[in-house]
Amino acid sequence: MSRFFETTLEQLKKAAKTMKLSPSVFTILEEPQRIVTAHIPVTMDNGTIQIFRGYRVQHNNARGPYKGGIRYHPDVNMEEVKALALLMTIKCAVVNLPLGGGKGGIEVDSHKLSQRELEALTRGYTRLMAPILGPKIDVPAPDVYTNAQIMAWIYDEYSKITGKDSPAVVTGKAVGKGGSLGRESATAQGGFYVLMEFIQKMKKNPKDMTVVIQGFGNAGSFIARMVHDAGFRLIAVSDSKGGLYCKGGIDPAIAYSCKRESHSVQNCEIAGIEYTKKGEGVCKRISNAELLELPCDILVLSALENQITASNAKNIRAHIILELANGPTDAEGDIILEKRGITVLPDILANAGGVTVSYFEWLQNLQKKQWTEKIVLAKLKKTMVEAFNEVYAMSRKYKIGLRQGALITALKRLEDTII
Repeated sequence: MSRFFETTLEQLKKAAKTMKLSPSVFTILEEPQRIVTAHIPVTMDNGTIQIFRGYRVQHNNARGPYKGGIRYHPDVNMEEVKALALLMTIKCAVVNLPLGGGKGGIEVDSHKLSQRELEALTRGYTRLMAPILGPKIDVPAPDVYTNAQIMAWIYDEYSKITGKDSPAVVTGKAVGKGGSLGRESATAQGGFYVLMEFIQKMKKNPKDMTVVIQGFGNAGSFIARMVHDAGFRLIAVSDSKGGLYCKGGIDPAIAYSCKRESHSVQNCEIAGIEYTKKGEGVCKRISNAELLELPCDILVLSALENQITASNAKNIRAHIILELANGPTDAEGDIILEKRGITVLPDILANAGGVTVSYFEWLQNLQKKQWTEKIVLAKLKKTMVEAFNEVYAMSRKYKIGLRQGALITALKRLEDTII
């Protein structure tokens, strides 16, 4: 984790060298424009006051307002937030959104807080960050362990501070609070559009392909249903506690229902979880490490960063990796995967469906409109398919992987804007 920002810059530097990016543009992108650290006092339920450290990094706004999530996690640190803010600048440029990159976080185990403490923490963070937020300045969104309720508290607190109803100050809100239809499944949906576009280019049939998914949370459970409905055979899923491998196939609806009841897919070794196919055995528990190394056609990474590294990249047996999480493959792991001929559909393209529909939500709030889900998904598909084809063309032009192709696509747009 300590080298996350540094390794992200190394990947950017490689793309900059390939495309001969203006050195002055790279110099501008090397450092965030603004870093804010806040110490948030919260009166706990037992009457004591606890101080929580929060961050907001605004990387670059050359193409538009800063945009990026806020995560609540005990391991949040400045290095991570800086790297994720930089990646948001790149991601928004990859899919050609008129937005810049930002990221926020609070060092907290939110599971240990009561609902009242969580609300107090969120409103305290909003008060301290309010001077640098705003619909035309910086627009946060949900991230790891934050959700629509937390966005609603930020929206409400910011509106109180400014004395003006400001739904466009955050995205990822519930539909009743000004959120967009289609937002909940947007990250997975965008990744699915990218995956299907690549599969078609490779002239592959989904019915002949197996899928493994690490991270059976929001994005993971949605992509599971999408690939299942498209005819792929889902053979393994995992959450933070471990995984379940069913060679005969997994019905994601049954698996998700079981996970909700038993708190982990590892507890789902039950009759009916797998399709009945003679000779293919029953489901078995596996670790996350084992899941990553299963033989499969497509490995979907929808957990946390640094899951594939130099230590395990040589053992990966997937042919295609779809990155729905942020930074799930580190720089060294990426090099090994590329040398081994494993195609990576990179996070800065594959998981951009979330920020794209966030952008749509922001537009709807500014225009005081509500689009239908059909309109949202049609616009999302158009954006993701166009972005994939641009990235694919760039990778073919320079004879490089899709990650470097995506980075060059973004850097060209940023260079055109900055110079």
